Amino acid sequence: MLISALYGGVMSVPAAEQNTLPKPEPVPGGFVALPITAAGNERPTAYFEGRRVLVIPRSDHFLAVIGIPLDAGIGAHTVVVAGGKEKQLTFKVKPKRYAEQRLTITNERQVNPTPEDMERINDDLKHIAAAKSYFSERDPDSLALLPPATGPTSSPFGLRRFFNNQPRSPHSGLDIAVDIGTPVHAAAAGTVINTGDYFFNGKSVFIDHGQGFITMYCHLSEIQVKEGQQVARGEQIALSGMTGRATGPHVHLSVILNDTMVDPTLFLPVSVSARTPTNQTNPAGEP
Repeated sequence: MLISALYGGVMSVPAAEQNTLPKPEPVPGGFVALPITAAGNERPTAYFEGRRVLVIPRSDHFLAVIGIPLDAGIGAHTVVVAGGKEKQLTFKVKPKRYAEQRLTITNERQVNPTPEDMERINDDLKHIAAAKSYFSERDPDSLALLPPATGPTSSPFGLRRFFNNQPRSPHSGLDIAVDIGTPVHAAAAGTVINTGDYFFNGKSVFIDHGQGFITMYCHLSEIQVKEGQQVARGEQIALSGMTGRATGPHVHLSVILNDTMVDPTLFLPVSVSARTPTNQTNPAGEP
């Protein structure tokens, strides 16, 4: 169930992919899965940096699946457990250096917003933050995701970005280069928890898959679902575009665990994560 392709069970991905999915990576922007021995039959709860984390059942124990922030310090970190025999879990974060990307944005307001733009951006951030921190008690059907669209990578996760030579936050998702109007599909079954048209992200959809495991799809040309709608794995939810801050048409996919953006390629089939990047520079441009 859930992360079983990473830990020896059966997952709803093609058989050829089941043994080749990337394993957890204890690096900034990666994730770890730590076993918890329950004190009884009740599922434990676990917290990392004050945020509740995904805890899933196994045959004789539970697993805490923890997203690691891009700005996490190198070295030991602690997870607090309630309801398990262990009161704390520890793991070590290893260093990882991400590449740089320098982009030219012709719309100066997308680099240096006006005061009026900042009012909208600050309002956007409230809605985006609420969606990112959403936590439901449902179990995800799977942590193995389907790609939302088929195409080469135009910007990988973690790029240290410079817009018009000005440093900005690292790229917090994966960009897939596709033509405008390409169907965009839900990476896994879940509930639509937010749709909006945001200054940087453009038209966007957030889907809750359970216990803080959330996917975000940005820069869409058309949203085809509504908040509260249940969607199936692979169901069409939108059309691709280049709304918001973008230099070309693409689909931006973010994966969120415990309110933390993590590398989507860790959850996608290896045939997707290994695709050769294009020469295009299609930034997602999210804050």
